[in-house]
Amino acid sequence: MVTEAVSADRSGRLSTLNTRHHQAALAVYLVIVLAHWAEHVVQAIQIYVLGWPLPEARGVLGVPFPWLVTSEWMHYGYALLMLVGLIMLRQGFTGRSRVWWNISLGIQVWHHLEHLLLLLQALTGNNLLGRPVPTSLIQLLVPRVELHLFYNALVFAPMVVAMVLHRRPRPEERSAMRCSCAAATA
Repeated sequence: MVTEAVSADRSGRLSTLNTRHHQAALAVYLVIVLAHWAEHVVQAIQIYVLGWPLPEARGVLGVPFPWLVTSEWMHYGYALLMLVGLIMLRQGFTGRSRVWWNISLGIQVWHHLEHLLLLLQALTGNNLLGRPVPTSLIQLLVPRVELHLFYNALVFAPMVVAMVLHRRPRPEERSAMRCSCAAATA
């Protein structure tokens, strides 16, 4: 009985998030994603434009807080936050925007699994193929900085396409929407 009430309450909050509060939730989510994306871009600038050595190129927050860059918990937490956000906000999308959101979600599922693999290695001390540091599968082929810049771009691009299409739905998509995200028609 209590479990059903808690489930109904969660379902109601999720429904509200994808209806009345969808536009605000997407804005908050986008700010979080852009802040993380900016960290990766700044790190790439530090390495490739400013010529900083890799251990010193830690993004914006990593310079004053170097432990952030080396914390697999922090990286995993962000990957999990991205995954949860994509899942929680998914119900609000319809039509073409839902397809693009699902693409972003699918890529993030893989990105999350890679971070889970890194976290498990850090926790157990058993690194992939005996490597000296935790290593993801694709990292066997692509260096970590470039890989995570690429992963974040791969997740971000279809997410932005989804958001743009969600704001500019076709008439049949607009009629299926339960939120007020769509821009006013002329």
